[in-house]
Amino acid sequence: MSKKMGRPCKDNPKDTRIQVRLDKETLKKLDECAKEKNTTRSEVIREGIDLVNDELQKK
Repeated sequence: MSKKMGRPCKDNPKDTRIQVRLDKETLKKLDECAKEKNTTRSEVIREGIDLVNDELQKK
């Protein structure tokens, strides 16, 4: 049998999706952050989660 075709598996796949409702002002802030950091909305949200988690761990 031949090897599996396709892209190689990732160590930390991002396969879980969530939906979030944002008001226009919050979405504007998110887009500004993503543009300034030259990254995606998702990455900005992940970084925000990490910041909040780090803050909670310090308590």
